[in-house]
Amino acid sequence: MSHTTIDTAVARRMVEASAISGAVIVGQQGGWGVVLKVGMTEKPLGTQRTDKPRTWASLDTCMAYLRDELKIVRVDGLDASNYSAAPIDTRRRQDAAERMKAAHEAAAYAGWLRDKVGASRAALEAGTNQVIPAAEWDARRAKKAKAARAE
Repeated sequence: MSHTTIDTAVARRMVEASAISGAVIVGQQGGWGVVLKVGMTEKPLGTQRTDKPRTWASLDTCMAYLRDELKIVRVDGLDASNYSAAPIDTRRRQDAAERMKAAHEAAAYAGWLRDKVGASRAALEAGTNQVIPAAEWDARRAKKAKAARAE
């Protein structure tokens, strides 16, 4: 599979092997990107696992990333001809937010249920709760159901 970008881990190894001959910071819609020169080709620095060019909202954070993460301290150029501060349409993952909310609610319910059952078991062992025989429990349930239908 041919990649159109170079991710950080690969770029870091290439810098250590002196395979990257230069870097250019390029302005684009929504921020700044980096194009790495490898031999006679140029490839953008990409995100991990998506093969999409990585962007930074500010030039400072882009340069700090190059310096701190990739150990690139000199860039060959800065091309701001296509720079636009207007953000790219980044859609929030509403499905992920809903999934996380549901997961937190389920975890809270499971915790509540675990505490409730634990307290009931402890009360049974201590003798403060009594065990109700099945026949008596069925009679109580039938009486409550009949009362609920009457209302």
